[in-house]
Amino acid sequence: MDLNLADLCAAVADAVPDRCALVCDGQRLTYRELTSRSEQVAQHLAAAGIRPDETVGLYLPNSAAYVESLLGCMVARAIPVNINYRYTGQELAHLFASAKLAALVVDAEYARLAAEVAASCPTLRHVLIAGNGDVDGNVGGGGDPADIAFPASVTVLSYASAVDAMPAFRPDLSRSGDDRLIIYTGGTTGLPKGVLWRHEDFFFSALAGGNHYGAPRQSAAEVVAAAAATPEMGYLLAVPLMHGSGTYTIFTAFLLASKVVITRRFDAARIARLMQDEQIMLLAVVGDAMARPIADELAARPDQYDLSSWLVIGSGGALLSPSVREQLLAVRPELFITDRFGSSETGTDGQIERGTAGHPRLIPQPNVCVVDDNLRQVGAGETGRIAKSGHVPLGYYGDEAATAATFPVIDGVRWAVLGDLARVEPDSSIVVLGRGSTCINTGGEKVFPEEVEQALKAHHAVLDALVAGIPDQRFGERVAAVVELRPGAGAVGAEVLREHCRAAVAGYKVPARIEFVPAIVRSPSGKADYRWARGVLAGGA
Repeated sequence: MDLNLADLCAAVADAVPDRCALVCDGQRLTYRELTSRSEQVAQHLAAAGIRPDETVGLYLPNSAAYVESLLGCMVARAIPVNINYRYTGQELAHLFASAKLAALVVDAEYARLAAEVAASCPTLRHVLIAGNGDVDGNVGGGGDPADIAFPASVTVLSYASAVDAMPAFRPDLSRSGDDRLIIYTGGTTGLPKGVLWRHEDFFFSALAGGNHYGAPRQSAAEVVAAAAATPEMGYLLAVPLMHGSGTYTIFTAFLLASKVVITRRFDAARIARLMQDEQIMLLAVVGDAMARPIADELAARPDQYDLSSWLVIGSGGALLSPSVREQLLAVRPELFITDRFGSSETGTDGQIERGTAGHPRLIPQPNVCVVDDNLRQVGAGETGRIAKSGHVPLGYYGDEAATAATFPVIDGVRWAVLGDLARVEPDSSIVVLGRGSTCINTGGEKVFPEEVEQALKAHHAVLDALVAGIPDQRFGERVAAVVELRPGAGAVGAEVLREHCRAAVAGYKVPARIEFVPAIVRSPSGKADYRWARGVLAGGA
């Protein structure tokens, strides 16, 4: 599949030009219109002097401008870089500098912050400001736009004006499957790193060859034929596009010629209304942090929404707990729930199956296995780290040391070796234990936070929970939890939750301390922020 992803999407668009491609907060684009807009973005980038393999940051919430720019970068053979719009200060400055941005497409809401850290990125020379106000309006949360001062070496233009002025045709730049894109990691356990993918590897690994439910497609003709034969489906992405799973899902949907529905901000009631109004078949979320509020909204107002078109909910980037699965099935018993396991470093590694308790069970793809510390594959009953070979990333952009550690080349084959610990079962399935970096060692016993979090969230009063280790003189570490209760849950104390956990997990796994907070802090994609949790627990010690 020696094809640039934008060219593959354009081939699908040629087959179904008038089908709706994108819906976002009142704006609608057909496949023909989206292709034309991406070509205009590409023409502008080329005219601005952005060369193939230079990086372009996408610092935007979900919007048409995000999707146009993502595809437009690929058409221009520039490397798109996702930027977490929750980052501030050190994390944002680090990302700008480590990505060596040549250009930036930034929403007006974040333009002021982008300007504040722009000096950390001496390679930056071109900025497009999108969204309400653009360059001439009320930019960056109020005040005088003149106060937003990028370095003098940076050209700053309005996204709408600059893109509208360009012709819509594809520049001839010898695009191929060897073109690159970068997915920045969430940075919840350290500073974010940019995972550098080839388009061809991304297609087969992250997008499962355009077919998550069967054999990978081996040619553009196969992809186009399958897309043209697939009835129009509504895909609602509740996940932010700047998260890896958002990028995976939107390309998966486009390669099936689906209608993709996105919205600028996550709101459970708005998601439920869109499911009805846009006749959504598949809803994409990131774990409990998104799925639970949606399930709560639907359960609270069972007669308000028509869900007759809704058949599938898919989670990527964070796993669904058994309690949330039960909530969803109570609302929609015929719902098919898919829980994909993967990462920014590997794409999709397989499908999760799980019961009512315990660790998730991974049904792996053929090129996924478990290896020991010497990178040898382990057998049934043994424990090691999950690893993947074949179509894996080239490494971390600009970080040779981290690349060598995570993406070793063994006997001429490039591998991605993750921090996820796992055990191989006799039937070759893989029991995922959790990330080694968050594992709690209490008196020599290993406790993985995810299992205890599942036990806590199974209590009807718990809306969300994070579990982390705290120092202990006797045992080295103790298990502790930060808990957010449901509104109106009443007086539910720590001992009540501990007693509930004792029925699901061993005694040494039961949280010795529980801190109640008004709201759990997670990344905008729904991933756990264990640094924040440890800080809360340290403050309450």
